[in-house]
Amino acid sequence: METYGSSFSNVKSYLRALSDTPHRLARRACSVSTSFEETSRVRARSGGDMKRSLRWYDLVGFGVGGMVGAGVFVTSGRASRMCAGPAVVLSYAIAGFCALLSAFCYTEFAVDMPVAGGAFSYIRITFGEFLAFLTGANLIIDYVLSNAAVARSFTGYLCTALGISTESRLRITVNGLPKGFNEIDIVAVLVVLALTVIICYSTRESSMLNMVLTVLHLVFIVFVIVIGFTRGDTKNFREAGDENHASGFFPFGASGVFNGAAMVYLSYIGYDAVSTMAEEVRNPVKDIPAGVSGSVILVTVLYCLMAASMSMLLPYDMIDTDAPFSGAFMGSDGWRWVSNVIGVGASFGILTSLLVAMLGQARYMCVIGRSSVVPAWFARVHPKTSTPVNASVFLGICTAAIALFTDLQILLNLVSIGTLFVFYMVANAVIYKRYVSIGVTNPWPTLSFLFCFSLTSILFTLLWQFAPPGKPKALMLGACTAIAIAVLQLFHYMVPQAQKPEFWGVPLMPWIPSMSIFLNIFLLGSLDRPSYVRFGFFSALAVLVYVLYSVHASFDAEEDGTLSQKRIELVKESIEVQDHTLKV
Repeated sequence: METYGSSFSNVKSYLRALSDTPHRLARRACSVSTSFEETSRVRARSGGDMKRSLRWYDLVGFGVGGMVGAGVFVTSGRASRMCAGPAVVLSYAIAGFCALLSAFCYTEFAVDMPVAGGAFSYIRITFGEFLAFLTGANLIIDYVLSNAAVARSFTGYLCTALGISTESRLRITVNGLPKGFNEIDIVAVLVVLALTVIICYSTRESSMLNMVLTVLHLVFIVFVIVIGFTRGDTKNFREAGDENHASGFFPFGASGVFNGAAMVYLSYIGYDAVSTMAEEVRNPVKDIPAGVSGSVILVTVLYCLMAASMSMLLPYDMIDTDAPFSGAFMGSDGWRWVSNVIGVGASFGILTSLLVAMLGQARYMCVIGRSSVVPAWFARVHPKTSTPVNASVFLGICTAAIALFTDLQILLNLVSIGTLFVFYMVANAVIYKRYVSIGVTNPWPTLSFLFCFSLTSILFTLLWQFAPPGKPKALMLGACTAIAIAVLQLFHYMVPQAQKPEFWGVPLMPWIPSMSIFLNIFLLGSLDRPSYVRFGFFSALAVLVYVLYSVHASFDAEEDGTLSQKRIELVKESIEVQDHTLKV
C-alpha cells in the first residue's frame, strides 16, 4: 500500500500519479463525506480543537459586523438614483428577504454539522469532493480579493473622517508601476496585519473587539438615520428634483425595484461567514438559528431605515451615487461636519466587516486542509490559541500583499459572483440532503428537479434582462413562473423526503430553498461580463489545481486510511450514525 503523500515523494512518483489521473478522478471527484466524519475523524486532523466560547449574541454581532460595512453608504445611492428611486426602501426589504432564505439553508447545515467548513463541508457531504473544492476555491479567492478591496477603502474613509487628501497623504504613488497598481497603501497593509494578529490570538477576544466596533458603527448609523428623518422632507418620496424626470414613489416601476434589490443584495454578503464559527459555538442547536437569522433581520431593518433617511434628505435624482449621505450635507452651510462623522462611522464598519471576513476565510481554508485537497498544514489548530493560525497568517499575508498596490475599482470588478454561486450551491445541497439518502434513495428524481428548476430560473432571468418590454415579455415571464411552480409542486408531491433534521430544519421544504435557488440565479443575471470572465478564469484555475494536485493528495489520503476508502462504506456509516451526529 502506498503511504500518504507518495504521489509527491519524487518526480517519478508524481508522473506515475499523473498517468493515473482518470482513474483517480473517477474515484475521488464524486466521493462524499458524512456529517459524522466531518465532526469527528476529519476534524481530528487539525490536532487541537477550536474552543467553544461563542453564544448567540456573539453570532449576531459577527453577522451585523460582517454585513454592515461601508458598502451601504455607496450602494444605496446608486440603487436609488439608477434603479428604484425612493422605492429603494422596498429593494432593501426584498434583498433582505432573499438573504434570509439563504441564511435558513446555511442554518440547517450548521446545526446538523457544527464544523468550521461552512459551504465547503455542506457541499462535500452532498455533491462530492470536486464541486466542494470548486466552490471553496472560488469562495477563498473572493474573500481575499474583497478583503483587500475593503482594506483599501478604509484608507479612503479614514481620509474623509480626517478631512485630508488620500493621494497626497496616506498613499504613495510609484510612477514606474502600471496605472491601477501604482498607489502603495501602507495603511491598508497595517490594518490587515493587525487584524490577522488579533484573529490568531483568540476568537473570543476577536468577538469582543467586533462587538465594540459594531456598537460604535451602529451609533453612527442611528445618527445618520435620525438626521435624515429630522432634517429630511417626506415630499422627496413623491417628487423628483427635476420636473423632466419621473416622479412618484416608483419612478422606474416594479422592475426598477427588483433591479435595485439585485444591486443592494451585495450589502448583505457576510452572514455566511457566521456559519464558519459553528465549531466554536457552545450550543449550536439554539445559538446558530438565533445568531444567523437574527443578524439578517436586524441588518434588513437598519438598511431600510437608512434608505428611507437618504430618500428624505434629497430627491432621488439629486442623490450623489458615490457619496449619497455625505453628499447630502456637503452643500449645506453648518452641516459639512456630518460628512466627516459619516467617514468615521464607515471606518468602523470597514473594520468590523474585514474582521469577520478574515475570520471566515481562515476557517474555510482550515477545513479544506482537513479534507486533504490542499496541504494539511493549513488545517492545523494551534494548541494554545485554539485558532487556525497557519491559515489565518497565510491568507492575511496574501490579502495584505494585494491591498498594498491594487486599485480598489480593479478589485471590486473581481468579487461577488463566487459568493452568489456558493449561495446557489448551498440551496441545492439542502434539498439534495433532505430528499436523497446516499445508497438508499434514487438520486435522479431530485437531481432532475434541481436541473429543471434551475433551467427555468435561468430562462426567466435571461428574459428579464434581455427581452424588450411589452406584452410578449410579460407572457413569457408568466409562462416561466407557471412552469417553475408546476415543477416544484410535482416534485413536492411525487418525491418523499428521505430524512428530516432532528433539531432544526428549513421550513416549508422545498419551497424556501427553491426560492433561494431562483433568487440567486436572478441576482447572478444582474452581474456584468467581467464578473463572469473572472469566475471562468478562477474556476478553470481551480480545476487545474484539483487535477494536478488535489485529486492525488486526496487519493493518497484515502490509500493511507485518512479518508474513507469506499463510497459504499461511507453510505453504511452514514446510515448507522445518522442519529449520533455531534450537535452540541
